Order: sequence, then structure tokens, then C-alpha cells
Amino acid sequence: MEHRFLGKSGLKVSELDLGTQTFGWGADEKTAHAMLDRFVEAGGNIIDSANIYNQGQSEQYLGSWLKNSSIRDQLIICTKVFFPSGEGPNDTGLTRKHIFNEIERSLRRLNTDYVDLYQLHCFDSSTPLEETLSALSALVDSGKVRYIGASNFTPSQLEKALMISKMQGFQSFVSLQPEYSLIVRSTEWELLPLCSEEGLGLLPWSPLAGGWLTGKYRRHQPPPPDSRVYRKDRWDDQPEQRASELTWRVIDTLLELSGRYCKTPAQIALNWLLRQPGVTCPVIGARTIEQLEENLGSTGWELEEEELRKLNEASAIQLPYPYSFVQRYTRKRK
Repeated sequence: MEHRFLGKSGLKVSELDLGTQTFGWGADEKTAHAMLDRFVEAGGNIIDSANIYNQGQSEQYLGSWLKNSSIRDQLIICTKVFFPSGEGPNDTGLTRKHIFNEIERSLRRLNTDYVDLYQLHCFDSSTPLEETLSALSALVDSGKVRYIGASNFTPSQLEKALMISKMQGFQSFVSLQPEYSLIVRSTEWELLPLCSEEGLGLLPWSPLAGGWLTGKYRRHQPPPPDSRVYRKDRWDDQPEQRASELTWRVIDTLLELSGRYCKTPAQIALNWLLRQPGVTCPVIGARTIEQLEENLGSTGWELEEEELRKLNEASAIQLPYPYSFVQRYTRKRK
């Protein structure tokens, strides 16, 4: 597996990032440990979690594996903070109190003294960015956090945070983790160019759209019985969220290319994302070793330009104003 610089930092990460959101609901502890072993064996070094994934079980499973690992310092361990972690009025958000409380809990669950990349899981409109960024800077100064990043920010929110960090001398984000896939390409409108201009690495989450780009969903056919769409707590993977003519058009194209390349639709969808300018490493998720092996098969080869064009055309959506206006009339450098 290749390794890439994380934005303008000097940190190098593998081209795939192992997401652990399935640890605790789709994968038990034994399976989670086996997947971690296989990922590292394949050359992976960046592993992503969050304090709220399955009530902390994701971090616990990762932590029990780290406890018996001799390569902790070779790994890039990432986790996140924002969403409610308890019933109290201050058990949520990006306040100094919640951030300080949650980093301590995450470190205990992870069995480590520090987190390599601490990410804000979502923008918090109720807390001043100055409070949040100063708290993160204090964590970096204390040695409990090495780098900081953001996730689920709008372009203006991200730009404002970067500007405040520069003006106030706070630690600045080195990465953004947005949703990005063949059926969610709005990230390209502003977030991707902004990250490129400001030197942020891009770690796309849900690169297979919650399983919709794996080929198991077909036009006019019911979902397989073990599909995530039957989990009503997985609202973002439901047919009313994903099933559309755009989705079916993309799936049809993936199936067509799958036969031509002798690769699975998931491998082709991930390879497309790996080829997008500015992308550092997609965050892959798996419930089984077999799914992880399939995802690992997305590296070590490249789609040809003609196939990239077909996927781009199949997944293209009409731009809304003002993006359509700017695209039509802006000057372009050759």
C-alpha cells in the first residue's frame, strides 16, 4: 500500500484509512482484532474511530488491540468529538469542557497516552470557534494530541476556523473528513478546492455510500436480507436517502466496468476515489475479513482515463447556482 503526506504536514499515511465504526455492532472484538492485524499487514497505518461509535465500544476494541501491540508509535490513531456522550447538558458539543472530558475518556478506552489526529466530528454553532480551537491547541501543547482535523464542516465554517487559527496563533487543522463518493460529489464544489488551497488532507467517509456502491443493490430488486437498510438507526443508508436514478446509473456503470476489469464494484468505486485530486485516503469500513480483503483490492492498480470519464459522466449532477454560473464563465488556467 502506498503512503501519502497528510495535507501540508510532514505526516505520511496509508492510502486507505481503516474506519472502525463497525466495531461493536457489525464486528465483534475477535473479528475487529483480526481486521486490524490484516490491515497493518497490508501496509495500512491510519485507523479512524470516534468517542460515540457504539457507546465507546469501537475505541475499546481498538484499545484492547493496541494494548497488546508493539507498533503503537508506527500507527496514526484518529478519533473524534462532538456528539452526545451522556445525558448531561454539557455532554455534547465542542465546548472546552466537553473536549477536555472526552479526550480523557478516549485515551482510557484506546489504551494510549496520545491521539495522533483528533477531529471535530461536526461543526458546533452554539460554541465560539475561538473556544474550541484554543482547547484543541491546549491538547496539542499538552502532548495528548499530535494533530487536529475537522469533519462535517461547510466551506465557510472551515475557512473561518482556518482564519481564526492563523490570526490567534492556534493550532490549525491538517485534514478534513467529509462525505465523498460517486453518489455524493458536492464535496467537489468548494470543500475539495479549499482543502487543496489551504493544504489540508482529505479523508472521505462513506466512500461506498453505506454499501450502496458494492453491487449488492440492484434495480427493481429487494435489498439482500443482511443489508444495512434494514437497520432503521442507519438513516443515511435508507433507500429514501440513496435510491435514485443517479444511484442506479452509477451502479449500472460500476457493474459494467466490474466485468471488464475483473474487479468488484466496490474496488472500482474506491479506485475512482483514490484517483481524485486532493484525496489523501478514503475511510473504509468492514464487518468481516472478507469485506476488508475486498476493499484492500482497490489499491495497486488504476482505472484508465476512459473508465474514469464514464464514471464521472454517470455520477454527474446538474450544478446549482452560483456554481453553474461560475463554471460557465470563469477563466481557466491551461
